[in-house]
Amino acid sequence: MAEPRKLSVRTMASFGIGEAAGAFMGTAWSVLLLFYYQQVVGVEAWLVGLAIGISVALDAVTDPLIGAWSDRIRTRWGRRHPMLLAAALPLAISFVLLFNPPRGMSDVEGFLWLTTFGVLVRASFTFYNIPHLALGAEMAHDYYQRSTLFAYSAFAYAMSVAVCYGLITGYYFPTVEGLYDPGFLNPHSYRTMSLTFAVVMVAAILLCVAGTRKEIPYLRDTQERGQMRFWTLFTEIWEVLKNASFRAVFFGLLLGSLVGGVESAFSPFMGVHFWGLRTEDLFYLAFVGLVSFPVAFVLIPVLTRLLDKRMSVMLPLASWITAVNVPICLRLADVPWFPENGSPWVLAIFIAASTVGALSAPIIGASANSMLADVADEHELDTGIRREGVLYSVRAFSQKATQAFGTVFGGILLSAIDFPTYATRGEVPAETIWNLGLIAGPATSIFSLLALGFYLRYRINHRRHAEIVAALEARREGPTGSGLARDAS
Repeated sequence: MAEPRKLSVRTMASFGIGEAAGAFMGTAWSVLLLFYYQQVVGVEAWLVGLAIGISVALDAVTDPLIGAWSDRIRTRWGRRHPMLLAAALPLAISFVLLFNPPRGMSDVEGFLWLTTFGVLVRASFTFYNIPHLALGAEMAHDYYQRSTLFAYSAFAYAMSVAVCYGLITGYYFPTVEGLYDPGFLNPHSYRTMSLTFAVVMVAAILLCVAGTRKEIPYLRDTQERGQMRFWTLFTEIWEVLKNASFRAVFFGLLLGSLVGGVESAFSPFMGVHFWGLRTEDLFYLAFVGLVSFPVAFVLIPVLTRLLDKRMSVMLPLASWITAVNVPICLRLADVPWFPENGSPWVLAIFIAASTVGALSAPIIGASANSMLADVADEHELDTGIRREGVLYSVRAFSQKATQAFGTVFGGILLSAIDFPTYATRGEVPAETIWNLGLIAGPATSIFSLLALGFYLRYRINHRRHAEIVAALEARREGPTGSGLARDAS
């Protein structure tokens, strides 16, 4: 069997830098968007949740279309790179407009503005993200090198999230006592924040394209040529859903996205109002990320070799569920010895729980992406066709669709618990705060536990993947290898 082509550190780092675009867009989206439109612009929470949900849901519909198209296009720059470049400017422009609506809008006008530019931001990012993920699966052929490549990707994403979060909490939105407490209420900071982040996103995309373009001649192309028909897409999706290991990852990520949708809606409210922290206190989470993410980067390939990829997802997920829920449940139960808001121990506990999440998230993300790359090999063995674009787009579709539902549901729940507009820290009713914690903690974690059950069903370990690769190599060597390929399947 031929030795797989090894990727250089420069190539893997360039691929990873591309994740900064998603990190800056996604962090601003999840941390600020619902809060900004509900608390600052003044749109009803359920309308904000609905607008964000529509944006993500419509974006989800485009995922399989973009993935299948990405699998088919042919240019001298390959299948993926032209789409990466085409997405840069639309993403930046729509992002700036999203966070700079006209003043004095009514609820309906705010809803329409948020929906329109939310859809454009998400669609532009998908036009970049799906080909970017598929590119990673194409560049790395080896079982362990895939884990290393996606570790670079997860590391760059996580570090970018830390930097982005630090800029949000420590630079753009400081607390102004008596005026903006929390600092997220300051309407003037959103303009400079959005312009800066737009520039970062474009730069990340350009660096990714420049650093990976030399791999274009070596990218594998076993996809049939021809025009894409809409109904053919559903056939391709059905094909990949027949794979048991893909279904395990698919439903595990789906449930995790549902939880993420609700938690992203509640995240800034939990830090400021449930735990009583200032914006400056939240800044410490950036340092948590800067310390935790390099550790996770080192742990990803180690865990993959020691535990295999399935347990590399399940162990961090179980740890994360525990770390999030224990302090919230202690506060909800009003345990006498648990520190009150304002105590330095509350910040310490919050940072400790966040550290577990900061370690777990990149490990789960990198391992899941690497698992899907292995599924692409198994699918090629079964069908003779590589479907990285479809695989990653179906994964993205499921995540976005459930995240959309979770965000809509989160907005509805904020309205249901009567969370006030332009709320100052420490002045929200205690009953509202208790309901906020119940939803963000134990209620949503039920779905995370169900995700663990699905990950248990993933079946491609190192031994199985070696069999798949050997069969594929035999098939590519000529007619004499086709029988071996069938035997291994």
